[in-house]
Amino acid sequence: MQKYNLTSSFEDFIDDKELHSLLNIEEDVVAIRDIFQKTKSKQALSLKETATLLSIKSPELLEELFDTARELKRSIYGKRIVLFAPLYIGNYCVNNCQYCGFRSSLRDSVRKTLSANELNSEIIHLEREGHKRLILVFGEHPQYTPNFIADCVKQCYAVKEGNGEIRRVNINAAPMDVEGFKVVKEAGIGTFQVFQETYHKESYKKYHPGPGIKSDYLWRLNAMDRAFEAGIDDVGIGALFGLYDWRFEVLGLVRHSIYLQDRYGVGPHTISFPRLQPALGMNLDLPYAVSDLHFKQLVATLRLAVPYTGLIMTARESSQVRDDVIEFGVSQIDAGTKLEIGGYQEKRDGEQDLSREQFKVGDSRDLDNVIYWLLSRGFIPSFCTSCYRLGRTGEHFMEYAIPGFIGGFCTPNAMLTLAEYLEDYSSQKTKDAGYSLIENEIKMLGEAKQLELREKLELIKQGKRDLLY
Repeated sequence: MQKYNLTSSFEDFIDDKELHSLLNIEEDVVAIRDIFQKTKSKQALSLKETATLLSIKSPELLEELFDTARELKRSIYGKRIVLFAPLYIGNYCVNNCQYCGFRSSLRDSVRKTLSANELNSEIIHLEREGHKRLILVFGEHPQYTPNFIADCVKQCYAVKEGNGEIRRVNINAAPMDVEGFKVVKEAGIGTFQVFQETYHKESYKKYHPGPGIKSDYLWRLNAMDRAFEAGIDDVGIGALFGLYDWRFEVLGLVRHSIYLQDRYGVGPHTISFPRLQPALGMNLDLPYAVSDLHFKQLVATLRLAVPYTGLIMTARESSQVRDDVIEFGVSQIDAGTKLEIGGYQEKRDGEQDLSREQFKVGDSRDLDNVIYWLLSRGFIPSFCTSCYRLGRTGEHFMEYAIPGFIGGFCTPNAMLTLAEYLEDYSSQKTKDAGYSLIENEIKMLGEAKQLELREKLELIKQGKRDLLY
C-alpha cells in the first residue's frame, strides 16, 4: 500500500443530522420566489435556501426554477460551453467500490497502464481530433504516484501534432498528502478533482467497504484541504448520484463549497454530478436512482446555489438528456469520450467492452458532432484556457468573475479557440455553422472589440494560433 502523511488535521464539516433535517422543508411559494429574486444579484445561496429549492414539486415552480437557472447561467458564462476529453492512464486499483468496473475484487477486468509510447499515441490522436483540454484519470493504486502523475502531465504538454497541442491538463486521481499535491502542482496541472461519491456516511461505508484507503471517509473529505495547503487553488468536487437521496447529495456539495469558501476564500472551481451507470459485474440494489426530471432540478439548483462554480455534465448521460439539461447551468462537457485504456488510438466500433472500461457511456458522439450540436443550439463551443495560463485562478478568478468582467475575456477567447478548431479539424458542415455563429456574436460586441476580434480571426485563418485575451 502507498504510505500517506496523516499529519494534516481532519474536519468533519458534513453534519448528516443537519442535512436530513433540511430535507423536511415543505414547498413554500413565497420563500422560493424570494430566492429566485435573490439570485439576480448572483449571490451564493445558504444551505437552507438550497434545500428550499430542492423542495419544489409543482410543475409551475419547476419551470420558474429552470428559467431562473438559464438566465443566471447566461448572465455569468454567456453562451460558452467548454469542451474536454477524459484520458484514462491506468485502471489498476486497490479500492473495492461496489459500483465501479475497476474495483479490486473484479477478476474479469482487463488491467492496463499506458506506457510512455502508448500515452504519446493517445495524445496525438486526441490532438488530431482537435482537443486542447484533457483530464487524466488514474485508478487508485501505489504505482500511480505523484511523480508518475506529474510525468504524465508533462508528457501531455510536450506532445505537438501539427497545429495541435494540449493547453490544459486536469487530474482525477487518488487524494494525496500535502507533499504529493505539491509534486503534481509543480507539473503545471489545472484542476485537481476528487469526488466524495456520496456525502452520506452510512452509504459511503456500504459502497466503499475496503480494502483501500478510499474506505476512509474523512481522508477523502479533506483532500481539498491538503490541496489548498499545497498551493493548489483550483479544485473540483463531485458526487455520484444514485448512491443516496439526490437532495442530500446536493446539500453535501453545497456544504462542501461553503466550507472551502469560508476557510480558503475560494470555493471549488468545478462541481460534477454524474449519475450512476452500469459497470462490469455491478449487481446492486439501488433505491435512489435519479429521474431525468430530478436530474434537471439538481443541476438548476446547483447553478443558483453556487453561481460562479463551473458545472460539468459528463458523457455518462445520453445525448438526449444532455440536450435537455445543458441550458440550465452546465458550463463544461466532455466529448468524443473513450474510457478504455488506449481507446482513442484503437478506435473500436460497436458496443463498449465493459471488461475494459469503468462504466457505460451514454453519449458516444465524436467531437465534431458534439460541436455541431452545440452550435445548432446557439452555444459557443470553447477550448479556452487563457484564465489558467494567465494566472486568473482561485481568488484572482473571482476578482474578475464577480463583477462580471470575465465575459469580456471568455466570449472572445471562446470564439478564437472555436475558429482554430474550424480551420484545423472540423467538417465543412460544422465549419459553416461555426463561422455563422461567430459572425452573429461579433455583431453584439462594441465597435473596438469587433475590430480587434476580426483582426485576430484573420490571423487565425492565416495560420496563427493561441491568440488569447
